[in-house]
Amino acid sequence: MERFLSCGIPGKEEGLRLKKTPELVGASIVDHTPFPAGGRFLVASRLDRLDADENPEVVAWLAQPDVISALFHLAAFNSADRSIVYSPQSSGCGALINYPMGEKEKEHPRAILGMFDISARPYVKKDQLSFAVPFRLFEEMAGNMEESFLITAAWDKVKQRL
Repeated sequence: MERFLSCGIPGKEEGLRLKKTPELVGASIVDHTPFPAGGRFLVASRLDRLDADENPEVVAWLAQPDVISALFHLAAFNSADRSIVYSPQSSGCGALINYPMGEKEKEHPRAILGMFDISARPYVKKDQLSFAVPFRLFEEMAGNMEESFLITAAWDKVKQRL
């Protein structure tokens, strides 16, 4: 992984060159513990297609900046933490799955802003980024919608562009 994310293996595998050296990659992933697999497969589904007995762990969006800004402020609405939205350098999968899964057991989980991975960018629209939250934070965000900026004239102006 360290060589893949940096210089690669000459003659065998081109590196992504996201870090200058394999050692920098190793040092940057030391604190990231993989989450335990809950089953054989990871299932992704739209929220409106979940069965009543299904319990999502993470909610993620691929969205344009106006939507991301709304999600950003909903995540921060009920928190004094100015870093509640976190943007780690990571793979696209890391931003959508690994980091939000790592946040779900924390007392104050953070939202993850991502999809900056150069190797993943060709697979999303040019004006999209990702925003992912543990389900518990999503529920809090949804519960705050009716008293948030979403009821303001400023949001009405932004919403017209969507």
